[in-house]
Amino acid sequence: MYTPDFWGLFVRLVPGDTLMKLRLASKGYNGAADEFIDEGVRSSKFLLHGGKSDRCFLSESKKKKKCKPVTRVLFLLNVTEVGSCACCLAFNLSVLDTPEGVKSIGKGAFHDCRNLTRVSFSGTLMFIGGGAFADCGGLENVDLHHTNLQEIGIQAFTRCLKLKSMTIPDSLQTLSEEVFFACSKLVPSNVDVRDWQNDTTSEVGAHLRSLQSSFKKAPPSAFFIIKKFFACINFINPSS
Repeated sequence: MYTPDFWGLFVRLVPGDTLMKLRLASKGYNGAADEFIDEGVRSSKFLLHGGKSDRCFLSESKKKKKCKPVTRVLFLLNVTEVGSCACCLAFNLSVLDTPEGVKSIGKGAFHDCRNLTRVSFSGTLMFIGGGAFADCGGLENVDLHHTNLQEIGIQAFTRCLKLKSMTIPDSLQTLSEEVFFACSKLVPSNVDVRDWQNDTTSEVGAHLRSLQSSFKKAPPSAFFIIKKFFACINFINPSS
């Protein structure tokens, strides 16, 4: 039998969307997951997001108070959208896992999450709103190749100063103005980031398409990794 200590460690390692989906997988996992999530919510380190958000109507100081402590975002099951300003100004958020089923990310959703270094996007994603990841100065690589993305809103990734790699899908139709303003590591100075064409035939779109040959195969899914993880444990200790 797996011990409570094992489950306690395990729930700290899995991605947020997997944590929510697997919390009912077994009695041991359920108890550890519930305790882990409840403690995170009580300490304000976890944000449980249900899709809608009213943070855009809050003052800057209240936004900071609500989101600055957040280190992890957990999405409730069946969420199809990330609300506007859902987790803006979450200075301590470093990793974001959006679950399958999410189709849109609202405007300013993760604006100024300055220490965000990795984002995994769902294959169902169709829309990224204006300023959604603006001022995320820690982002270096963004992989959207596997998504069904149709549109990226104005200034969605503006001032992502470390951003140097972006892969986009064939489904992308609209690449709005200044999406990559001040992203000099991704878009060179001779490419017009203020192009008003607002589609993928713009200079920026052409530049990104030219980089697509460098696209690498996406990493295995979280469920695949966890399946292999348990398989190895059972191989080593088959009586567990």
